Amino acid sequence: MLSAFGVPAAEPELLSKARPRTWRCEATVLGSVDDPAEASWLASTFEQLQVAGVRLARPVRSSDGRWVVSGWTAHRFVSGSPAPRHDEIMRTAIAVHAALEPFPEPRFLRDRTDLRSWANQVAWGEADDQGRIGSGHGARLFEALAAGRRRVDLPSQVVHGDLARNVLFAGTAPPAVVDFAPFWRPATWAAAVVAVDSLAWGAAPIEFLTDYSHLPEWPQMLRRAVLFRLAITLAHPLTPPDELVTVLSTAERIEPYLD
Repeated sequence: MLSAFGVPAAEPELLSKARPRTWRCEATVLGSVDDPAEASWLASTFEQLQVAGVRLARPVRSSDGRWVVSGWTAHRFVSGSPAPRHDEIMRTAIAVHAALEPFPEPRFLRDRTDLRSWANQVAWGEADDQGRIGSGHGARLFEALAAGRRRVDLPSQVVHGDLARNVLFAGTAPPAVVDFAPFWRPATWAAAVVAVDSLAWGAAPIEFLTDYSHLPEWPQMLRRAVLFRLAITLAHPLTPPDELVTVLSTAERIEPYLD
C-alpha cells in the first residue's frame, strides 16, 4: 500500500488512539475508508479548496491517479494538536464554510444510512426516531427540545459536521482542518454544532453561545445541533456513561439559549 501512494518504505506510526485506522509514514498519512465514493469526493474537493488563513490536509493521488486504492486513501501530514481555542475554531468554521458554499451537493450524501446521517435527519424532523432514542430522561429532553423546532428558510450547502474536534493548532501557525465529515445543511447549523461541541468537550464558557447570536436563525440552528448530538449519543449502543452525562448536561445548559 505504501508504494501505491509513493510513500517511502518506513515503519508506519499510528497517528493517535482517537484515529485507530490512520497511520503516518513520514510526510504522508494513510487511512482506511468505509465509503470509497465519499473518500474520492473528499479528496477531489480538498485538492481544489482554498481557505485563506487555514491549513488543509491536502490529498495524495496514487501512482495511477486514483484517490482510493483497496480501501485506503492518503493525504499530506499537517502538524498540530487540538486546543480549546474556541473563537479561532469558530472563525475557522465560518471561513471553511464560506469557501465550500459554491460546491454542489454530493450524491452519496442522499444515500447514507449511518448513525450520524440518521441523527441529522431526526434532529431536523425529517425521519422517525425508530425507537432508537429510548424512553428515559434523555428521550424526554430530546422530545422537549424537538417540540420547539420551527421552520427555517436558510440555504443548504456542504458543511463539516464535526469540525470542533478536528481543528489542529501548532504554535502561531494557521489552524489546520482534518477528518472532514460532510453534511448538506445550512452553514449556521455547522457553526452551531461547533458551539455545542465546544461547550461539551472543549470547556467553552456558556457566553460563547451569545458571541455568535448574530448568525442567521442562531437559536433554531443551536436547537437542531443539540438534537443532533443527543440523537447520536442516545442511539449509539456503546456510548460511555460519562459521555452520556456530558451531552445531557450540555443540552440542559444550552436549553435557555434556544429562544
